[in-house]
Amino acid sequence: MEPLKNAYTKSFFNAFLNALEEIKPELDKTAFLKAIFSTNWKTYELKDRMHHIAVVLQQFLNPDFQIAIVEIKKLIPVLQKHKISGGFEYLFLPDYVAMFGKDYLVESIASFETITPYVSCEFAIRPFITTHPKYTMAKINEWTFHSNQHLRRLASEGCRPRLPWAMALPVFKKDPTMILSILENLLNDDSPYVRKSVANNLNDISKDNPEVLIAFTEKHYGETEKTDWILKHANRTLLKQAEPRIMQVFGFGNTSQIDVQNLKLSTTKIQLGEELHFSFDLVNNNKKAMLIRLEYAVYYLKNSGLLSKKIFQISQKKHPPYSINKIRKKQHFKPITTRKYYFGIHKISIVANGKEFDSQAFELHE
Repeated sequence: MEPLKNAYTKSFFNAFLNALEEIKPELDKTAFLKAIFSTNWKTYELKDRMHHIAVVLQQFLNPDFQIAIVEIKKLIPVLQKHKISGGFEYLFLPDYVAMFGKDYLVESIASFETITPYVSCEFAIRPFITTHPKYTMAKINEWTFHSNQHLRRLASEGCRPRLPWAMALPVFKKDPTMILSILENLLNDDSPYVRKSVANNLNDISKDNPEVLIAFTEKHYGETEKTDWILKHANRTLLKQAEPRIMQVFGFGNTSQIDVQNLKLSTTKIQLGEELHFSFDLVNNNKKAMLIRLEYAVYYLKNSGLLSKKIFQISQKKHPPYSINKIRKKQHFKPITTRKYYFGIHKISIVANGKEFDSQAFELHE
């Protein structure tokens, strides 16, 4: 797969510079390209290239940030007129604001209202949350009522405690209560794009402060269909951990009438690169239909010789009374960049409503 950093081609910059030239007719495009493709360009990874572009852009905009940010805001509709979509490649625009606008709080935060509908400012707003929390969080709260879904999403995404690839917000990892009122404003948002961000923010909170999400869920679950979707998605980590109060909220508390029988593996020895097929019977012994969250766990052998458990979801649905459901699944053991396999004895088990039932061992070998 082509590395993302290779999106910055000469043709990309030519299209960008043609748009920039409309608001800066004096632009020296040759000099801009020379500055971009410096001797170190090839050594830069994606984020380094974005930062480098922002630095070069600053050299060709007005040296007064208050004027330059107006030029950026004028540039957005020109890019749209040229049918240039604001994908990740244009993250250097909000990066420019984060790098050079830190002494111009009001102008910088205001610029996000123009920039973020084109390309998200979720990374760029975080330095301002750190350095000017009172003003920035007040604006974020305002955005939760904005007519533009991109601004409402920024309100949630920008203050995520654990936003991937972004600077940390340790204050919210320690105490996320300031975020909760913002997320409450968005619990019934009309946009799935916004609701997913709210769920991800809440899931971030669960990793450092699970009790906060548990209480939040108990308070709001059952209010509306949109809120329930958010809370179900937000609790995915706690559901995998079978947190008792969360299992109870979502109706997965009963395990006494559930059984798992006849767990069978297609083989007890599997080579790296192959798939392990397995089957089992899920039994509902209850005289009533039961809501069952069905999962399986793979215990991967680690370099230490210990086993590391990872949960995979199968289904969440009601099963008829006195029913037996034959389940067939497979798990691949193909080499992937996010997992290192160690050869030896592994284990697979079945989990229903958080309770671990039957398990079987198998050997992974070369």
